[in-house]
Amino acid sequence: MVNRQQLEGKWNEVKGRLKEKWGNLTDDDLVRGEGNVEQLVGVVQQKTGKGREEVERFLDEVVAGAGNAYQRAAATAKDYAAEASDAMRQGYQQAASSVAAGYDQAEHTIRRNPVESVAVAFGAGLISGVLVGVLLKHR
Repeated sequence: MVNRQQLEGKWNEVKGRLKEKWGNLTDDDLVRGEGNVEQLVGVVQQKTGKGREEVERFLDEVVAGAGNAYQRAAATAKDYAAEASDAMRQGYQQAASSVAAGYDQAEHTIRRNPVESVAVAFGAGLISGVLVGVLLKHR
């Protein structure tokens, strides 16, 4: 359980988190429990109707969590990195599927129309050769 020194050391955060969790707590209520864990737990119990164990567990989490902000941030960053990795993997798989489908379609077209395919390839090669020749000539 939280001790007096921990409570005093983290009082501003504890006070803020208590008011955040249980909005019906006022500054006056919290002042009555400031510096005394037993009184604070009692005040929170009275105002919220929550059990002693729940209030103590919450205080323990707040006090322990205050020092672990770096760990929480690291865990959040790790989660985002995992999501980004999954998204990249999914994008890669979609791109690979699209390329494979395009290749299959091109292969199917070439098998159905071999003469036209050879003519198109010859024409594309001829045009590419002329363009390269013109570019090299102007250098």
